[in-house]
Amino acid sequence: QVSPGLRTPQLPVWLCSISGKHSVLFGTDRRLLSDWRSERVFHLYFYSGQPEQTQTAHLTIDTHSHPWEEAQREGPCSPGKRRPALEMAIRTKWAGATISWNGTDPFF
Repeated sequence: QVSPGLRTPQLPVWLCSISGKHSVLFGTDRRLLSDWRSERVFHLYFYSGQPEQTQTAHLTIDTHSHPWEEAQREGPCSPGKRRPALEMAIRTKWAGATISWNGTDPFF
């Protein structure tokens, strides 16, 4: 018998397999589970447990940003337009979201 606490998480947690590596993406705001309005701008944390990651990455997700607000310095096929696999995974749930790494170097 599985306890109700395990069937219904108290906080949003996603187990990820990105580029063949297992990791966890989680939030500390309970409202993300039940109130779609809280999905405007929110924070998620990412931890892979890999030796190259020395601390949990703090990400800010903005789901109402606009693609034309991004700098148009480079063409869409240029290497500078590559997106980290984690950002692409996040965009499977929040398409078009802008992701800020808050000073952490993005993981490719």
